[in-house]
Amino acid sequence: MYVVAAQYYAQEGKDDEIAAILQTMIPISRAEPGCALYTVNRALDDPRKFLLYEQYHDLSGYEAHMATEPFKENILGKVVPMLESRVRNFYDTVEPA
Repeated sequence: MYVVAAQYYAQEGKDDEIAAILQTMIPISRAEPGCALYTVNRALDDPRKFLLYEQYHDLSGYEAHMATEPFKENILGKVVPMLESRVRNFYDTVEPA
């Protein structure tokens, strides 16, 4: 699996708007054929902090996700401009042999 852990930190006063946009992305992303898991989390101690945890069958699944119109419109076009920071880390799952 190709794993993405994205940490978003919202600009002051933008967290609820970002949460609403991310909520719309959940069913869209989960319906993509290359997506195995797409979860949006919001920190209990700081509502401006989000963690997106995503699993794709392979790198091409993630690349296909980033090429979709909803990703371009909602994440790149709306969410990213409202962030103070965006950190993405990429992983491979550790599976038993």
